[in-house]
Formats: sequence, structure tokens, C-alpha cells
Amino acid sequence: MCSGHSVPGELTNGLADVNRRRWLQATGAGLAGLSWVGGELTALAAAEKPAPAKAAADLLPLNRFPRMVQEYFVAQVRAAEQAAEKVRQELKTKSDAERYVQTVRQKILECFGPFPEKTPLNPRITGVVQRDQYTIEKVIFESRPGFLVTSNLYVPKGGGFPRPGVVGTCGHAANGKAAEAYQSFAQALARMGYVVLIFDPLGQGERTQYPQWKTKPGEGLSVREHLYCGNQQFLVGEFLGTWRAWDGIRALDYLLSRPEVDPKHLGVTGNSGGGTMTTWLCGVESRWTMAAPACFVTTFRRNMENELPADTEQCPPRALALGLDHSDFLAAMAPKPVIILAKEKDYFDVRGAIEAHARLKRLYQLLGAEDNIGLAIGPTPHGYSQENREAMYRWFNRVTKISDAQTEPKLVIEKDETLWCTPNGRVSELGSRSVFSFTKARCEALDKTRRAEGETLVQAVVETLKLPPRPADVPEHRNLRPIGGRRYPKPFSIVYAVETEPGIHALVTLLCPESHVSRPPQGVARAVLYVSHHSADAELRSEPLVKELLQAEPEAAFYACDVRGIGESRPDTCGKDTFLEPYGSDFFYAIHALMLDRPYLGQKTYDLLRVLDWLGGQGCREVHLAARGWGTLPAVFAALLSPRVVQVTLKNALTSWSDVARSEEYAWPLSSFLPNVLARFDLPDCYRALQAKKLRQIEPWGPLADKG
Repeated sequence: MCSGHSVPGELTNGLADVNRRRWLQATGAGLAGLSWVGGELTALAAAEKPAPAKAAADLLPLNRFPRMVQEYFVAQVRAAEQAAEKVRQELKTKSDAERYVQTVRQKILECFGPFPEKTPLNPRITGVVQRDQYTIEKVIFESRPGFLVTSNLYVPKGGGFPRPGVVGTCGHAANGKAAEAYQSFAQALARMGYVVLIFDPLGQGERTQYPQWKTKPGEGLSVREHLYCGNQQFLVGEFLGTWRAWDGIRALDYLLSRPEVDPKHLGVTGNSGGGTMTTWLCGVESRWTMAAPACFVTTFRRNMENELPADTEQCPPRALALGLDHSDFLAAMAPKPVIILAKEKDYFDVRGAIEAHARLKRLYQLLGAEDNIGLAIGPTPHGYSQENREAMYRWFNRVTKISDAQTEPKLVIEKDETLWCTPNGRVSELGSRSVFSFTKARCEALDKTRRAEGETLVQAVVETLKLPPRPADVPEHRNLRPIGGRRYPKPFSIVYAVETEPGIHALVTLLCPESHVSRPPQGVARAVLYVSHHSADAELRSEPLVKELLQAEPEAAFYACDVRGIGESRPDTCGKDTFLEPYGSDFFYAIHALMLDRPYLGQKTYDLLRVLDWLGGQGCREVHLAARGWGTLPAVFAALLSPRVVQVTLKNALTSWSDVARSEEYAWPLSSFLPNVLARFDLPDCYRALQAKKLRQIEPWGPLADKG
């Protein structure tokens, strides 16, 4: 995450230019009668001409529960924070504090590990820039075999080695290490006597992962590339934060290979996305002796409550379930010196920074090192501005005694090209492997060993979805007041809000020849249950499959369902109309669900299973479960797990997760993925099992959905 996230132009560049249209098309906009009108999804009956603008606006899809998912997740994150804080408050002695530090280190490794084995760095210096008080070496090393990292090593002139070393981690600037703020702190530290290595994050500077997206040389797509390759990685059990942190660990390895560096003084600092990496590196690497994360540290609760999306790498899987917060990654450094650098006007909530500092202050007091934890709050908006850089200089100088400088020296900012390690600003031209190439290779290896069928498949599905046991009772429901004029294919309709768990309702629409306001028809043995792609309300008018199902089974009760986060509970959060944005509300909840160790797809499947329980409570014994697009995923698992489902029809179902993991470009969202699923099963395993339930597939979608 970076200050640019609030700039509309940056939110629509890069991946948006190349893939946003494809993403929107593939996720339903413009398909099967759905189109975008005024930024909203509007349903047009397939057989009708477009309605006049006013009539179309009157039939925007219903959305009566737009805050439901947000408030549910707020409650979940608050509960996780409260449980973790209770543990912190029980620390009373130095021994308690020491045990706590060891515990958080172990939990952090559960989120990030295992790390790969260290392989040769194969460093090479491609050029040297001579300046008055320092040199800048252009260094390329391999953090993994064939995976090139471009970096600049700032080495003070004048001897006196070894000197303190610092690894600089960059925020989400497109030009990476060449961004002015990051050049500034690297150059200033070198002028004060530090040896500084600052490296390009993947997807930024010279390390673009998708050169076909036509970015300018030396400028990656930052957030967009991180989301795109990082979301895909979950399918094969990888986490982009681990990859980013590993680059930082290997950068430290290179720094320590230099005779100019004193291993007794090793610092790490960075801002925004670099503040993230500084924080994570404090948790996963024990060799640091001081740290200064800037414009990142707050609390997970503040980010959730403030509807602040964070990059894939900023959301460690299982972190909330394990009781971790930002402060715990810095606690892993205790009692070594750490200063939190925050901003009064940052979108990273300064209240959270103060809370994190207070937690650490108490821990450091118990460890007898109260002076080793600091907090500096600059008065300006997000960014590694001069006042925060100077707070970092003073902190590091207090620790190392290398300089008594209190303010930033005069700087000379270099042109981006001067700092390039590659001839044209792209490691891809040197044959560097991409993150995707590793994901594809891992997927292909898993494809050869994966076996799942019968009870083994059922167990794998339940465990991967993290499905809790269901209560034996019939779920309660609310009767929503009817809204006329929806142009449904039957005269009457009623929407039941079925409570699948506290705070969550699945919205179920009954189509019928007569009104059933108080409860659904009782004792009807067979039902058709249609699970929507994006909106049951819209698809009841526009989807040909609905019409076909109604005609094929006129005697069955007909229901259409929106699971959580879809249609009637589509979130109106994280900005205006962000749902289909790669960085929008659907991603926001999917990534937090992984931190809570309850995959969003598992939650949606649970909703559907409870709706099936509810239908059973109305006397329904057999269900023909039908679904389209995104809705096919929870439908597949519910059909596999529920004996009540006797027939299955899927339209536009994903061919396989393996197809996505082996495709460099794809259009399915994170909410359609499960962590490490390809180690255990794939969708075709489920499709084979559902042949026993008369599975019919219509127009399956590949990685690019409607594009094949």
C-alpha cells in the first residue's frame, strides 16, 4: 500500500489498463444480459430491447444488506484483537515477556514459513556511480535461482571500515529504489557513514513481472502486480509476503558479504509498503540490531474498521487467527531498538500506531529496555518525508554512535536511469524468472502427485474450506417486505433472509404463483435452488438458465440465492463501486478471511449448506442445485457435502484451479481461491464425484472466464 492508492490515476493505470476490462467482463459485466450503466450493474432481459434509462435505473439490482459483510468482519477482527490483548495483559514478569517474544516468533513463522533453502546469490556489479562522499554500486543478485533482484549499494568514502549496514525497503513507488524519498534516506545515511543496500521490490523499478503490460522501463505496476501474482500464489500454498521478505533476507546476506559492513550494527528501514517489509523482516530475521518502519504500523482492527484495503503481502495468512498484530512483528525484535514512524494525516490510522507503541512499551518495560522502543509522529500526510527520515537518522545514530547528525544533509537526487542495474530498466531482458513461472512449476509438480476421491475428497474439501460443524436446528429467517415491479418470470416473489450464522444472512428469493409472505410453501418435496453469479435479483430477469429451469420443473418450488457478499449483501465499502476492482471490497474480505483462517469461499459454502438445511425444514427432500459463474464454486461443494442435493447444473463454472495457476493471465478473483488447495484436490475431482448427482456443465469458463 502506498500514498498513491488514494490517487485515482494510479488506481486506473497498469493492470487496470490491461486487465480491468477483462476482469469486469470475466466477472459478469456485459455477459448474459448484464451490463454497466452509470457504474452500476444493471440487468437487461435477454429477449428485450434495453429499457429507457429511467426504467433501467429503477431496476438496479437490490442490495438491502450492503453493510452486513463489513460489520461481520469488524466483529471477527475485534474478537481476535481482544483475545490477543488479553494474553498481552497477562504478562507480569520479565520471564513472561521473554516467553511471549519466543511465542510470537514461532507464530510468525507459521504465517510466513517455511522459507526456501539459501542458494548462491551470484552477485554481479554492473556499474559504479562516483559521488563526492560515497559511491553507488549497481548490484544484481539472485534471491532464488534465476530470480534477479536489482539493488543499489551506497558505500561511504574515506575508509574507517567496517561501518554500520542498513537494508532499505521501498514502498509502492513505480520506480522502486529510484524514488526520491528512498534515494534520500539511502544517500543521507551514506553521507553519515552507513553502508546502505536498497533494492527494488518485485513488480517495481526494474523488476516488472509482466513486461507485456507495456509499462515504462524502470517502472513496474506495484500494487497491481503484487495482487495479480500474489493472489494466484495462494493456490499452490505460497504467500507473496514470504517472497518479499525473502528478498530482504537475501539482501541482508549480500550486505553481510561485504567487508565494509559491521555485523554488530545492522538496521532495516522503509516506508509504506517498505514499512510493511521492515515490520515483517523484524519478525522473520533475527540478525537486525535496529529497525525503523515508517507509515505502516497500526493495528489490523483499525484497517478493517476504516475499510482500508491492503496488498496481498500486507495480510499474512492466519495472522489474526494466531493472535498476531503489527506490534507483534516488532515484538519479535525485543529488546533491540525499534522506532515506529507514523504520520498525523496518514490513512494508516495514527491511533493504531499509538496503540501498537503502547503494547510494545509495556513489553520493553518488562524486559528492562524501555528506552529501546520509540514513536515519532510527523505532522504531514503519508510518505517518508524529511521529518520522519530525520527521526530515523537520530534513532540509528543513537544506537551506532557513527554520527551526531540531527538533520538531513544536502542531497542530490539522481535520475532513474543513473541507478539502473540493467541496460534498459528491465530484469526480464536479462532472462530473470517471474513469480508466475515459479507458481506454474509448483502447480505442475502438484498435478503429478495429487489424488483425491471418495471420502478422501470429502475430507479434503471440508478441511480446506475450514467448514465448522453445522447446528442441528433449522435456521431462522426474516420475511423482507415485497418490492413490486421487478419483472420476475412468475407473478409473486418473496425474499427470505436466512440466518446462516450470527450476523450473516443468505438472501433467498422464492418465485411462486401466489404469495407466501410468512413462510415458504410447506411439504413441497422437490425444489430448484439457483445460486447467483452476482445478483439473484438481476439474474432472475436476465439469465436464460433460470427460464430453462422453471420450464423444466414447473412443479418444483423455485428459489434463487445470494450467499454472503453477493447481490443483496454486496458490500458498498472500500470506496465507491469497488466490488469488481482487483483492489476493491471483494478482495478486502477475501484476504481478511485468510488472515482469520476461514476462507471466504468456505464461508459462502457454509451459507449454502445452511440454506439447504432451511429448505429441509420446510419439508423439502430433494434439491436440484443450479448455479452460474462465481456461484458455481460454493454450489459444487454444497452439492458434494449435502445428501439433499440430488441433481446439479453448473453454468460458466471454472474448469480448474490448476488452469488458473498455469496461466500467466487470469480473471477470477481471490474470493474464488482456496489456500494451498492444489496440494489436496482440484475442481475436476469434485466434478467427477458429482456425476453421481446428474451433473450437467454448460459453457465452462477457463482462467480468463468468458475469454476461454
